[in-house]
Amino acid sequence: MRKTGALALALLLAAWAAGAESFRFRYESGQKYRLVTEVTEDVYYNGQLSHRADILNKIAVETLEVREGSGLLAATFLTSERAYGVNTSFALGEDYESRFWRDARGRYDIGSQYFMPVVRDVPVFPEGEVSPGDSWSAPGEEAHDLRRSFGIPQPVRFPITVNYTYRGKVQREGRSLDVIDIRYTVFHRLPAYRGREGLVPVRITGESEQTYYWDNERGQPHSYRESFDFIFYLSNGSAVEYVGVAEGRMLESAPLDRERVAEEIGRELEEKGVEDATVRPDDEGVTVTLQDIQFAPNSAELRDSEKQKLQAIGSILRRYPERDILITGHTARVPGYTEQDHQSLSEARAAAVADYLLRIGAVREIQTATRGRGYRDPVADNATDAGRRQNRRVEITILEN
Repeated sequence: MRKTGALALALLLAAWAAGAESFRFRYESGQKYRLVTEVTEDVYYNGQLSHRADILNKIAVETLEVREGSGLLAATFLTSERAYGVNTSFALGEDYESRFWRDARGRYDIGSQYFMPVVRDVPVFPEGEVSPGDSWSAPGEEAHDLRRSFGIPQPVRFPITVNYTYRGKVQREGRSLDVIDIRYTVFHRLPAYRGREGLVPVRITGESEQTYYWDNERGQPHSYRESFDFIFYLSNGSAVEYVGVAEGRMLESAPLDRERVAEEIGRELEEKGVEDATVRPDDEGVTVTLQDIQFAPNSAELRDSEKQKLQAIGSILRRYPERDILITGHTARVPGYTEQDHQSLSEARAAAVADYLLRIGAVREIQTATRGRGYRDPVADNATDAGRRQNRRVEITILEN
């Protein structure tokens, strides 16, 4: 009986060891990748639905340096939004730059000036191995940008305690992934902002529940799903609640040969006879500029001649389904109109171009974002008709990452 019991115990220990995993982030200098998250959110004010929104976040990350298992990461965060359930392009909201160290277990070393990422130190892996069913806890942090909402100039940061449970392995998209449940609750007072003039948040409560898919072979996250419910209690006694779901995933893109792509697109534009269009490589990627783009007067209604140009350009964009596309509207400065008038018109015209490209199937919603620059970036003199024609333009950029 003792031999049989010893054998059973040995088999049990062997089975446990086979299911045990050690999780660590892995870094390679020069590595680039993208993270894309989609959020559907309801916003309530004092219990009444205020509005609904679809939010798209695109994060480009590059590993600048590797030291003792930690990586120095440079990240660009682009956030964009559209009205809930509307099949149109996303309008670019804020963009952020961050630089921080993250170690092999997932712990951050990040400066207090950075607004992004919102959630830090999640996940943090334990020192040793874990088996399916094992749980652990680790401290984390959230940081929020409340400049526009409440005029608070610095990131609002508060600690969180995060609970983890390892569920085991699943097969997704041809890869073996590890599934980790992540949960945390928030109850945090913000006494430092009580003395500020105007409306400010004084307390934050809420919860987040995530299913996190980890690619242990690559030492990188694969994807996640989240549901959340957070309430900001304000200094006047009101409450703003954010309720929603989110999904995110990692994407990898080969480097964009900007010079070659610009040359190929330029040659094709010439062959297709697309007038008033130029192409150039730049810091963001490869940009096609449509100069003197024609809309109905003081509107964002595209003329038929411009639709023909966009059909030609759309056939080019279809070859880059893995790349993000940014569409930027510009206006010429016209006397009698305010800066906000020009800004709104440039945003509307960029959206009109993006929505037309969506309708003809040249791009996808998740791939495309728009922004307006008003008259802030002139390329010619607004005092002449020729200069205004050059300034009245839309730029379509195939982004590097």
